[in-house]
Amino acid sequence: MSSDVVVTGATGNVGTSVVRLLSEDPEVASVRGLARRIPDWSPPKTEWTAVDLGSAEADPAAVFEGADAVVHLAWAFQPTHDPAATWRTNVLGGIRVFEAVAAAGVSVLVHASSVGAYSPGPKDRAVDESWPTHGWPGAAYCREKAYLERALDTFQRDHPEIRVVRMRPAFLFKRQSASEQRRIFGGRFLPGAAARPELLPFLPDIPGLRVQALHTDDAAQAYRLAVRHDVRGAFNLAADPTVDAELIGGMFGARPVRLPRTAARSAIAAAWGLHLLPASPHLFDAVLRLPLMDCTRARTELDWRPRHTATEVLEEFLLGMRTGAGEATEPMRGRKAG
Repeated sequence: MSSDVVVTGATGNVGTSVVRLLSEDPEVASVRGLARRIPDWSPPKTEWTAVDLGSAEADPAAVFEGADAVVHLAWAFQPTHDPAATWRTNVLGGIRVFEAVAAAGVSVLVHASSVGAYSPGPKDRAVDESWPTHGWPGAAYCREKAYLERALDTFQRDHPEIRVVRMRPAFLFKRQSASEQRRIFGGRFLPGAAARPELLPFLPDIPGLRVQALHTDDAAQAYRLAVRHDVRGAFNLAADPTVDAELIGGMFGARPVRLPRTAARSAIAAAWGLHLLPASPHLFDAVLRLPLMDCTRARTELDWRPRHTATEVLEEFLLGMRTGAGEATEPMRGRKAG
Protein backbone atom coordinates (compact mmCIF):
# COMPACT_ATOMS: atom_id res chain seq x y z
CA MET A 1 0.00 0.00 0.00
CA SER A 2 1.41 3.40 -0.98
CA SER A 3 1.70 6.07 1.68
CA ASP A 4 1.97 9.83 2.02
CA VAL A 5 4.75 10.90 4.38
CA VAL A 6 5.52 14.28 5.95
CA VAL A 7 9.09 15.00 7.06
CA THR A 8 9.87 17.87 9.43
CA GLY A 9 13.39 19.28 9.41
CA ALA A 10 13.60 18.01 5.85
CA THR A 11 16.52 20.20 4.73
CA GLY A 12 19.05 19.21 7.40
CA ASN A 13 21.64 16.46 7.71
CA VAL A 14 19.17 13.63 8.39
CA GLY A 15 16.23 15.21 6.60
CA THR A 16 17.91 15.38 3.20
CA SER A 17 18.80 11.69 3.39
CA VAL A 18 15.34 10.66 4.60
CA VAL A 19 13.56 12.69 1.92
CA ARG A 20 15.81 11.25 -0.78
CA LEU A 21 15.22 7.64 0.28
CA LEU A 22 11.47 8.10 0.68
CA SER A 23 11.21 9.80 -2.72
CA GLU A 24 12.92 6.78 -4.32
CA ASP A 25 10.68 4.23 -2.54
CA PRO A 26 7.96 2.88 -4.88
CA GLU A 27 5.72 2.23 -1.85
CA VAL A 28 5.71 5.94 -0.96
CA ALA A 29 3.16 7.95 -2.96
CA SER A 30 4.28 11.42 -1.90
CA VAL A 31 6.67 13.25 0.41
CA ARG A 32 6.04 16.65 1.93
CA GLY A 33 9.11 18.33 3.34
CA LEU A 34 8.70 20.93 6.09
CA ALA A 35 11.43 23.49 6.70
CA ARG A 36 11.81 27.12 7.65
CA ARG A 37 13.18 27.90 4.19
CA ILE A 38 12.16 26.27 0.92
CA PRO A 39 15.24 24.75 -0.79
CA ASP A 40 16.37 24.81 -4.41
CA TRP A 41 16.07 21.02 -4.49
CA SER A 42 13.27 18.99 -6.03
CA PRO A 43 13.44 15.23 -5.45
CA PRO A 44 10.76 13.09 -7.15
CA LYS A 45 7.29 13.04 -5.56
CA THR A 46 8.32 15.78 -3.10
CA GLU A 47 6.60 19.07 -2.26
CA TRP A 48 7.75 21.71 0.22
CA THR A 49 6.00 23.76 2.88
CA ALA A 50 7.61 26.57 4.87
CA VAL A 51 6.90 26.09 8.61
CA ASP A 52 8.75 27.44 11.64
CA LEU A 53 7.98 24.94 14.37
CA GLY A 54 9.61 27.21 16.94
CA SER A 55 6.86 29.77 16.46
CA ALA A 56 3.85 29.63 18.77
CA GLU A 57 1.69 30.52 15.76
CA ALA A 58 2.77 27.44 13.82
CA ASP A 59 -0.06 24.96 13.17
CA PRO A 60 1.35 21.87 11.46
CA ALA A 61 -1.95 19.98 11.84
CA ALA A 62 -3.23 21.53 8.61
CA VAL A 63 -0.12 20.29 6.77
CA PHE A 64 -0.43 16.82 8.31
CA GLU A 65 -4.01 16.33 7.09
CA GLY A 66 -4.21 13.22 4.89
CA ALA A 67 -0.70 12.00 5.75
CA ASP A 68 -0.13 8.37 6.68
CA ALA A 69 3.08 9.04 8.59
CA VAL A 70 5.05 11.93 10.05
CA VAL A 71 8.82 11.69 10.47
CA HIS A 72 9.84 14.34 12.99
CA LEU A 73 13.46 15.41 12.51
CA ALA A 74 13.38 19.18 13.07
CA TRP A 75 16.01 20.29 15.59
CA ALA A 76 17.99 23.44 16.39
CA PHE A 77 21.50 23.06 17.86
CA GLN A 78 22.11 26.77 18.26
CA PRO A 79 22.24 29.26 19.89
CA THR A 80 24.08 27.27 22.58
CA HIS A 81 24.33 30.42 24.73
CA ASP A 82 20.54 30.77 24.76
CA PRO A 83 19.01 27.45 25.90
CA ALA A 84 15.56 29.06 26.13
CA ALA A 85 15.63 29.56 22.35
CA THR A 86 16.50 25.94 21.59
CA TRP A 87 13.90 24.81 24.14
CA ARG A 88 11.19 26.75 22.26
CA THR A 89 12.15 25.18 18.94
CA ASN A 90 13.04 21.67 20.03
CA VAL A 91 10.79 20.88 22.99
CA LEU A 92 7.78 23.15 22.48
CA GLY A 93 8.04 22.64 18.71
CA GLY A 94 8.26 18.88 19.21
CA ILE A 95 5.20 18.81 21.46
CA ARG A 96 3.40 20.95 18.86
CA VAL A 97 4.20 18.28 16.25
CA PHE A 98 2.96 15.45 18.50
CA GLU A 99 -0.33 17.24 19.15
CA ALA A 100 -0.75 17.99 15.45
CA VAL A 101 -0.20 14.32 14.56
CA ALA A 102 -3.09 13.38 16.84
CA ALA A 103 -5.32 16.23 15.66
CA ALA A 104 -4.79 15.34 11.99
CA GLY A 105 -5.45 11.64 12.54
CA VAL A 106 -2.00 10.51 11.36
CA SER A 107 -1.48 6.83 12.15
CA VAL A 108 2.35 6.72 12.37
CA LEU A 109 4.83 9.01 14.16
CA VAL A 110 8.56 8.36 13.79
CA HIS A 111 10.51 10.61 16.14
CA ALA A 112 14.22 11.45 16.07
CA SER A 113 15.49 10.88 19.57
CA SER A 114 19.21 10.32 20.13
CA VAL A 115 21.94 8.55 22.05
CA GLY A 116 22.03 11.92 23.84
CA ALA A 117 18.73 11.06 25.54
CA TYR A 118 20.36 8.25 27.49
CA SER A 119 21.45 8.60 31.10
CA PRO A 120 25.20 8.15 31.76
CA GLY A 121 26.22 4.59 31.05
CA PRO A 122 29.07 2.15 30.48
CA LYS A 123 31.86 2.48 27.94
CA ASP A 124 33.01 -1.14 28.20
CA ARG A 125 29.74 -2.81 27.14
CA ALA A 126 26.67 -1.93 25.09
CA VAL A 127 23.21 -1.20 26.50
CA ASP A 128 19.86 -1.88 24.86
CA GLU A 129 16.81 0.36 24.54
CA SER A 130 15.71 -0.28 28.13
CA TRP A 131 18.54 1.90 29.49
CA PRO A 132 17.11 5.01 31.26
CA THR A 133 16.58 8.11 29.11
CA HIS A 134 17.08 10.99 31.52
CA GLY A 135 19.99 12.53 29.61
CA TRP A 136 22.84 14.55 31.08
CA PRO A 137 21.13 17.48 32.84
CA GLY A 138 23.91 19.97 32.24
CA ALA A 139 23.68 19.82 28.43
CA ALA A 140 20.71 21.51 26.72
CA TYR A 141 20.77 19.00 23.86
CA CYS A 142 20.45 16.05 26.26
CA ARG A 143 17.84 17.75 28.44
CA GLU A 144 15.69 18.47 25.43
CA LYS A 145 15.98 14.98 23.94
CA ALA A 146 15.19 13.42 27.33
CA TYR A 147 12.20 15.72 27.92
CA LEU A 148 10.68 14.72 24.58
CA GLU A 149 11.07 11.07 25.58
CA ARG A 150 8.87 11.83 28.59
CA ALA A 151 6.43 13.77 26.40
CA LEU A 152 6.19 10.74 24.11
CA ASP A 153 5.49 8.49 27.09
CA THR A 154 2.40 10.57 27.81
CA PHE A 155 1.50 10.82 24.12
CA GLN A 156 1.60 7.04 23.69
CA ARG A 157 -0.58 6.56 26.78
CA ASP A 158 -3.17 9.02 25.50
CA HIS A 159 -3.07 7.86 21.84
CA PRO A 160 -2.58 4.09 21.71
CA GLU A 161 -4.06 4.06 18.20
CA ILE A 162 -0.96 5.87 16.86
CA ARG A 163 2.10 3.77 16.12
CA VAL A 164 5.04 5.62 17.68
CA VAL A 165 8.67 4.81 16.85
CA ARG A 166 11.66 6.46 18.55
CA MET A 167 15.00 6.38 16.75
CA ARG A 168 18.10 6.74 18.95
CA PRO A 169 21.03 7.10 16.55
CA ALA A 170 24.68 7.64 17.37
CA PHE A 171 26.55 10.67 16.00
CA LEU A 172 25.54 11.08 12.34
CA PHE A 173 27.88 12.13 9.54
CA LYS A 174 28.06 12.19 5.77
CA ARG A 175 30.23 14.03 3.28
CA GLN A 176 27.50 16.54 2.42
CA SER A 177 26.94 17.47 6.09
CA ALA A 178 30.56 18.48 6.70
CA SER A 179 30.16 22.22 6.17
CA GLU A 180 27.00 22.41 8.28
CA GLN A 181 28.47 20.43 11.15
CA ARG A 182 31.73 22.37 11.05
CA ARG A 183 29.72 25.58 11.51
CA ILE A 184 27.46 24.10 14.23
CA PHE A 185 30.14 22.52 16.40
CA GLY A 186 33.48 24.02 15.38
CA GLY A 187 32.49 27.52 14.33
CA ARG A 188 32.25 29.12 10.91
CA PHE A 189 35.92 30.10 10.91
CA LEU A 190 37.35 26.66 11.71
CA PRO A 191 39.37 25.84 8.59
CA GLY A 192 38.44 22.64 6.80
CA ALA A 193 42.13 22.21 6.03
CA ALA A 194 42.63 21.37 9.72
CA ALA A 195 41.23 17.91 8.92
CA ARG A 196 44.44 16.93 7.11
CA PRO A 197 46.51 14.11 8.65
CA GLU A 198 49.84 15.94 8.25
CA LEU A 199 48.65 18.72 10.55
CA LEU A 200 48.03 16.40 13.52
CA PRO A 201 51.30 14.93 14.80
CA PHE A 202 49.53 13.84 17.99
CA LEU A 203 45.93 13.38 19.11
CA PRO A 204 44.47 14.11 22.55
CA ASP A 205 43.40 10.90 24.27
CA ILE A 206 40.77 11.96 26.83
CA PRO A 207 39.48 9.41 29.39
CA GLY A 208 35.91 8.42 28.57
CA LEU A 209 35.98 9.71 25.00
CA ARG A 210 34.60 6.56 23.35
CA VAL A 211 31.56 7.10 21.13
CA GLN A 212 29.69 5.55 18.23
CA ALA A 213 29.12 6.95 14.75
CA LEU A 214 26.79 6.20 11.85
CA HIS A 215 26.43 7.30 8.24
CA THR A 216 23.41 9.55 7.86
CA ASP A 217 22.16 7.54 4.88
CA ASP A 218 22.20 4.38 7.01
CA ALA A 219 20.15 6.14 9.68
CA ALA A 220 17.74 7.32 6.97
CA GLN A 221 17.30 3.74 5.82
CA ALA A 222 16.19 2.83 9.35
CA TYR A 223 13.66 5.68 9.30
CA ARG A 224 12.30 4.45 5.97
CA LEU A 225 11.98 0.91 7.33
CA ALA A 226 10.20 2.22 10.43
CA VAL A 227 7.60 3.92 8.23
CA ARG A 228 7.10 0.69 6.25
CA HIS A 229 7.23 -1.94 9.05
CA ASP A 230 4.61 -2.49 11.74
CA VAL A 231 6.97 -1.77 14.65
CA ARG A 232 6.75 0.36 17.77
CA GLY A 233 9.08 1.63 20.43
CA ALA A 234 12.76 2.60 20.46
CA PHE A 235 15.61 1.51 18.21
CA ASN A 236 19.33 2.08 18.77
CA LEU A 237 21.30 2.85 15.60
CA ALA A 238 25.09 2.74 15.36
CA ALA A 239 27.91 1.26 13.27
CA ASP A 240 31.07 -0.56 14.28
CA PRO A 241 33.80 -0.03 15.36
CA THR A 242 33.62 2.21 18.42
CA VAL A 243 35.33 5.56 17.84
CA ASP A 244 38.17 6.42 20.21
CA ALA A 245 41.57 8.09 20.13
CA GLU A 246 43.25 4.91 18.91
CA LEU A 247 40.95 4.62 15.89
CA ILE A 248 41.21 8.30 14.95
CA GLY A 249 44.94 8.29 15.59
CA GLY A 250 45.28 5.41 13.15
CA MET A 251 43.30 7.33 10.51
CA PHE A 252 45.53 10.38 10.88
CA GLY A 253 48.77 8.57 11.52
CA ALA A 254 48.89 10.51 14.80
CA ARG A 255 50.12 9.36 18.18
CA PRO A 256 47.47 9.44 20.96
CA VAL A 257 48.67 11.49 23.94
CA ARG A 258 46.81 11.24 27.23
CA LEU A 259 45.09 14.51 28.18
CA PRO A 260 43.21 14.94 31.49
CA ARG A 261 39.48 15.65 31.25
CA THR A 262 39.88 18.84 33.26
CA ALA A 263 42.44 20.28 30.86
CA ALA A 264 40.34 19.51 27.79
CA ARG A 265 37.17 20.86 29.41
CA SER A 266 38.90 24.05 30.54
CA ALA A 267 40.05 24.76 26.99
CA ILE A 268 36.57 24.12 25.57
CA ALA A 269 34.92 26.22 28.29
CA ALA A 270 37.27 29.14 27.62
CA ALA A 271 36.64 29.05 23.87
CA TRP A 272 32.88 28.73 24.38
CA GLY A 273 32.82 31.57 26.91
CA LEU A 274 34.61 33.81 24.40
CA HIS A 275 32.11 32.78 21.67
CA LEU A 276 34.94 31.24 19.65
CA LEU A 277 33.47 27.72 19.81
CA PRO A 278 29.75 26.93 19.40
CA ALA A 279 29.95 23.53 21.12
CA SER A 280 29.51 23.99 24.86
CA PRO A 281 31.59 22.37 27.63
CA HIS A 282 28.31 20.91 28.94
CA LEU A 283 27.92 18.89 25.74
CA PHE A 284 31.52 17.72 26.18
CA ASP A 285 30.60 16.53 29.69
CA ALA A 286 27.68 14.58 28.24
CA VAL A 287 29.71 12.94 25.48
CA LEU A 288 32.16 11.57 28.03
CA ARG A 289 29.25 9.86 29.82
CA LEU A 290 27.14 8.54 26.93
CA PRO A 291 26.70 4.75 26.96
CA LEU A 292 27.60 2.54 24.03
CA MET A 293 24.47 1.15 22.33
CA ASP A 294 23.46 -2.37 21.39
CA CYS A 295 21.62 -2.34 18.03
CA THR A 296 20.28 -5.91 18.06
CA ARG A 297 16.64 -4.81 18.02
CA ALA A 298 17.08 -2.77 14.82
CA ARG A 299 18.75 -5.72 13.13
CA THR A 300 16.10 -8.25 14.14
CA GLU A 301 12.87 -6.24 13.92
CA LEU A 302 13.69 -3.77 11.14
CA ASP A 303 16.10 -6.05 9.26
CA TRP A 304 18.46 -3.07 9.30
CA ARG A 305 22.22 -3.20 8.70
CA PRO A 306 24.52 -0.19 8.26
CA ARG A 307 26.31 -0.28 4.92
CA HIS A 308 29.19 1.91 6.14
CA THR A 309 31.60 1.23 8.98
CA ALA A 310 32.29 4.00 11.48
CA THR A 311 35.78 4.33 10.01
CA GLU A 312 34.37 4.84 6.51
CA VAL A 313 31.89 7.39 7.88
CA LEU A 314 34.64 9.49 9.46
CA GLU A 315 36.88 9.26 6.39
CA GLU A 316 34.04 10.49 4.18
CA PHE A 317 33.17 13.29 6.59
CA LEU A 318 36.78 14.51 6.86
CA LEU A 319 37.02 14.58 3.07
CA GLY A 320 33.87 16.68 3.04
CA MET A 321 35.42 19.11 5.53
CA ARG A 322 38.52 19.54 3.40
CA THR A 323 36.50 20.18 0.23
CA GLY A 324 33.71 22.28 1.75
CA ALA A 325 31.03 19.76 0.76
CA GLY A 326 27.34 20.56 1.14
CA GLU A 327 23.88 20.24 -0.42
CA ALA A 328 21.35 22.50 -2.11
CA THR A 329 19.53 23.49 1.09
CA GLU A 330 20.16 26.49 3.33
CA PRO A 331 21.33 24.53 6.42
CA MET A 332 23.54 22.25 4.32
CA ARG A 333 25.15 24.79 2.04
CA GLY A 334 28.80 24.04 1.30
CA ARG A 335 31.53 26.42 2.29
CA LYS A 336 35.26 25.91 2.29
CA ALA A 337 37.04 27.76 5.10
CA GLY A 338 40.82 28.08 5.33
